[in-house]
Amino acid sequence: MTAPTTERTVEVRADDPRLKDRSTARTYVALVVVLAVAAALPLVMGEQTETVAVRTLIFAIMAVGWNLMSGYGGMFSFGHAAFFGIGAYTDAYLLVEHGTSPWISMIVGAAISAAAGTFIAFLCLRYRLAGAYFALATFAFAQVYLLAVQNLDFLRRTEGFNVPLLPENSWWMMQFEQGSHNYYWIPLAILGLGLVGTVAFVNSRQGQYVQAVRDDQVAAASLGINVMRVRLLTVALSCAFTSLAGVIYTQYYFFVGPEQAFGSAVSVNAIVPAVIGGIGTVWGPVVGALVVGPLSEWIANVLRDPPAFLDFLQGVAGLDVAVYAALLIIIVLFMPKGIYGTLRDRFRP
Repeated sequence: MTAPTTERTVEVRADDPRLKDRSTARTYVALVVVLAVAAALPLVMGEQTETVAVRTLIFAIMAVGWNLMSGYGGMFSFGHAAFFGIGAYTDAYLLVEHGTSPWISMIVGAAISAAAGTFIAFLCLRYRLAGAYFALATFAFAQVYLLAVQNLDFLRRTEGFNVPLLPENSWWMMQFEQGSHNYYWIPLAILGLGLVGTVAFVNSRQGQYVQAVRDDQVAAASLGINVMRVRLLTVALSCAFTSLAGVIYTQYYFFVGPEQAFGSAVSVNAIVPAVIGGIGTVWGPVVGALVVGPLSEWIANVLRDPPAFLDFLQGVAGLDVAVYAALLIIIVLFMPKGIYGTLRDRFRP
């Protein structure tokens, strides 16, 4: 006689923490694979392509920093040029005037940026500035920094800083021979650390608090979450990480001036990749940077030396910017959640 068998059905709820752990583990594995593949790319890229790749990595670092505050934190910033510029000028000033290593400048710049960003955010949140008013306030502070740098003698006003070239390679001073792959691998490593940190923060208790405040501030406060504290923590992390992109910029281009560091175009370069890729996602800023960086270069090259049937476009000033803007608008219109956000929702099981 055969004993009756019983089947046990295990139902896994959507909010089961085990599913979250598996998703986080898959994200880490994907990060390792993507970074390993990206690290090998310089071995097959030409020098000009690698230059575009370095600039794309700088965009990605800025976008990851901006996304932490504005995507996960819900505080839209239009003034991240302030923190990029602080990093860039901290590195340039300490290196030129005191011979300080850029690695130390990264730490100093990150600390100054975190303090400045926290101060700005505290004032905005203290006086209940939100939405467009918060964005305009951050833009105003960035312009204040721009005007200040242009009028300070010890920061060389509008002349900016030229980084002195060393006669030999130096990891300590982050200078290598022209075309060295180290200029690619260093920002790639920083981007990788930023992505790993983003995943860890978003899945931590503080990260969950941040997202709860973003979704419903009143409900989060009623549950005992210290709204001001978690928001200021997010701002500090975002500004500190964004400043690292400024240090990389200075070390790669060997020059920084007020417009290159604090100009409004810098803030746009932080916002656009995140918006194009998908705000409030881990991969969105990276995907957006991979589109924005090469796209702007490709459009400029095509219009600078157009094919025969587009000869009438030769020499038309500003056309590359107009075409670039039009393509970005089309992407935003048809993919309002960004490229990665839209594809993730479409193919999510």
